[in-house]
Amino acid sequence: MSDLRLSSTDHTFRPWRIHDVADDFRLEDVWVLPTPGGPDDLHHLVQQMADGDDGPHGGNPVGRFLFAVRWKLGALLGWDKQDSGVGGRVATLRDRLPDDLREGPQGPDLVGAPFTSVFQTHDEWAAEYANKTMHGVMHIGWVADGEGGYRGQMAVLVKPNGRLGSLYMLAIKPFRYLGVYPALMRSIGREWRENTARRTAC
Repeated sequence: MSDLRLSSTDHTFRPWRIHDVADDFRLEDVWVLPTPGGPDDLHHLVQQMADGDDGPHGGNPVGRFLFAVRWKLGALLGWDKQDSGVGGRVATLRDRLPDDLREGPQGPDLVGAPFTSVFQTHDEWAAEYANKTMHGVMHIGWVADGEGGYRGQMAVLVKPNGRLGSLYMLAIKPFRYLGVYPALMRSIGREWRENTARRTAC
């Protein structure tokens, strides 16, 4: 999956609206999404990711196990209590939106993961999640692939909650790269191919 990772500049050099909304967040990762399409296809990807029931583990048994351990640990330590999330410990990023984004489409919340949508445009979608350890943003952009087509690009931005959050992000980094992201990319690509085939057949 190393060939799907991108440099930070592939995100930071693009004129995304998220830069102004989450300028105090740290960019953790940038990934190519195996979702070839046309210039107007972001909404298909957004709906796929929102409706998917595989969750952040991508339906992979190893990823599912890692997330089960994470949720159990979070329950024991109180990381995921409602007052630790968006609207509790942290304010939603929607409070920071300029008028045009606030009045535009918000986008769908995720069914299989605790992310709530912040905003959606023609080529950009952002959803947020927070707990006691961090406040995170999943940013999906729709970009030209250099070969006449378009594809998705995912960036993960985080704001750790003090020392606990920094240690948490450091601790989970190997698991993200070895278990979570590879499964997620395979799941996204598989669903995209299946959904594209269905749309083409209609």
